[in-house]
Amino acid sequence: MAKTLAAAETAAPVESLDVVARMLKERLGAASVSFLITDFTGGSVVRLGAAGSVETDEPARRITLHGTLYDDVIRTQQPGKEDRDDGSLVRVVAPVTNRGDAIGLLELFLPAAPDAEVMREIGETAHALAYIVIANRAFTDVYQWGRRTISLSLAAEIQHRLLPTSLACEAAQFAVAGALEPADHVGGDTFDYVIDRDRVQLSVTDAMGHDVGAALLATLLVGALRRARRAGADLADASAASGTTAER
Repeated sequence: MAKTLAAAETAAPVESLDVVARMLKERLGAASVSFLITDFTGGSVVRLGAAGSVETDEPARRITLHGTLYDDVIRTQQPGKEDRDDGSLVRVVAPVTNRGDAIGLLELFLPAAPDAEVMREIGETAHALAYIVIANRAFTDVYQWGRRTISLSLAAEIQHRLLPTSLACEAAQFAVAGALEPADHVGGDTFDYVIDRDRVQLSVTDAMGHDVGAALLATLLVGALRRARRAGADLADASAASGTTAER
């Protein structure tokens, strides 16, 4: 994992996926390696190509998850493989996940069935890839292109930028997750969370409406809540500062 992270760090943000692919091809003799990112709907994935590229002049081509090996791996959060009896390449799929946030999938085609040690290595690399994606998505739109199997309205674009960086967090004491629905046309609905040493603060807000006006109002609302929270205000004070009503 350390080698994977170090190698990716030396590459340009848009090329970090290619670095991981080359390492796995050299290390495991994989015929092909690819990263599939989950889209905004949560029901599909998109395969990112060379240097993470996808076509940007139209929504990315989606691969529906239902009933596939991809779906099994995302739900179980365990690597899976598809053995072939005809001697063809063996497909291995591993979850690219960080603390329960299902970012995507790592897919490899190997010349032979992997043993337990190889499966462990693939799983560790997929976990390292999650950190690589998280670190690099702030610098490039590559990962945003991949997630857009649907065209977002302007209001929805604003709303998605208001969300927490990770839509889910899983810990020993709790798990929290959320999403916007419909992902392509949501205006005033938002959620936010933050984890402190002894508590989790969660907010779900509705600025009313589904247009740009509602999205702009939600921007002010979320900004006020975060400002008050980061200044040390309790729930009631943060709610008062944002003009909302708090419920304990």
